[in-house]
Amino acid sequence: MNPRGNPHTLAQARRRTSLDKRQRALTALALLEQQGKKITHTAVARTAGVSAWLTYTEGIREHIEAAQQRQHPTTPSPARIRSTTATLRTELELARQEIRTLREDRDRMRKAIQHQLGQQLDALDTRNLTERIDELTRNSQRLEDSLQQATDDNHRLQARVGTLETDLAAARTSLRRMIREENTNR
Repeated sequence: MNPRGNPHTLAQARRRTSLDKRQRALTALALLEQQGKKITHTAVARTAGVSAWLTYTEGIREHIEAAQQRQHPTTPSPARIRSTTATLRTELELARQEIRTLREDRDRMRKAIQHQLGQQLDALDTRNLTERIDELTRNSQRLEDSLQQATDDNHRLQARVGTLETDLAAARTSLRRMIREENTNR
């Protein structure tokens, strides 16, 4: 067995001890308030048998401050007002800084989104341009094919014209010969 004990068991024991001390502090606070004694962190700690440090922790401090307010419901002192005002000013400045940071974040995100949208639009434009280029390339190929066909037809027709001109020349020569023979035979 582990000479130091089971860590889980030790943690539970510490938790129980902590809860017990907190309960004793709250009970001591209620007792002091019932007796009408002055409530201070030290008085609560001494009555409960706990450290004064515990009385300043969250969950205990608020109860002590509330009891103190119930004992002395007076207007706050000028020093406390100044302290509260300074605290409020500090909180206001922190809030302003946070607002500035949030606005910078918002602007940075807005620019990033605009950039991304711009890239998407560029991609769309590129896609449209690519489609248009493909269409123009197909049209150009069709026109080149048509031009080649027309050129081939032109060559065939020129060859045919050459043949016909030769035939015509031969026919003229034959016709002249026939006319001469006819004129000589008369």
